[in-house]
Amino acid sequence: MTASIPGFSYQGLLFRGERLRVEQLEHGVARLVLARPERHNAFDTTMIAELSSALFDLSVLDPQALRVLLLVGEGSIFCAGADLGYMQAQAAHTPEENLADARQLGAMFHRLAAFPAPVICAVQGAALGGGFGLAACADLVLAEASARFAISEVRLGLVPALISPYVVRKLGLGRAAPLLLSGRRFDGEEAMACGLVQHLTQPGESLETALAAQLLEWLQAGPEAARRTKAQLMRDMPLPDAQRVEANARAIAEVRGGGEAHAGLQAFFDKSLAPWVRKTPNKT
Repeated sequence: MTASIPGFSYQGLLFRGERLRVEQLEHGVARLVLARPERHNAFDTTMIAELSSALFDLSVLDPQALRVLLLVGEGSIFCAGADLGYMQAQAAHTPEENLADARQLGAMFHRLAAFPAPVICAVQGAALGGGFGLAACADLVLAEASARFAISEVRLGLVPALISPYVVRKLGLGRAAPLLLSGRRFDGEEAMACGLVQHLTQPGESLETALAAQLLEWLQAGPEAARRTKAQLMRDMPLPDAQRVEANARAIAEVRGGGEAHAGLQAFFDKSLAPWVRKTPNKT
């Protein structure tokens, strides 16, 4: 998704990296575009670093200059989570290297969740794993009616340690636990029912049209008032503190180097069942 948004014309490029770009739109709207469509906008080391850096640079802009941040993905898929080739490489790194990478990824999610201006995320195609985590860090999520969602780490022998605080904060434990523990895929209707998504496109409605309507609503708020209200919400429902972010980074780093993760990732690449999956008997 990178088509124009009705009523919000393109004003210029704020940042262009290898994996993403930031566009200035009219009326104080910035659009952060995950731009790795050939890999379904999956994370790798470069994208994580660029996203974290772009979020920091945008966070210090004046409230009048940046009133709403849009988070979108280029192509047919919003974000497929972590690139599994990158994950497989990380599993082969030293514990110290693995921990450093996990810390960087954890800091990226925290920076998005703590972003001072309102964040709207638009999901087309799918939001999986870390892509689901990005959506959970946003203040509003719009999605195509056909979009699919999953927190699939456990099916690969991994732990969604870095995104679980934001998923639980968004959905509540009762709704988050079955999704985190099973890794199953579900549709937009269920994503809306559980609280991840606030608007699904209707027949004949494009994601861009839905975004324009939401932006017009959100821009009724005073820029300072919106930021102060978001800060209040973070006091009412706190984000994970530095100690918890560090513990979660250590948890995922430890699991990445374990045998179960190796087996799960290898099974994915081999298009076979992971060794812990019960095989369904053939019907006769």
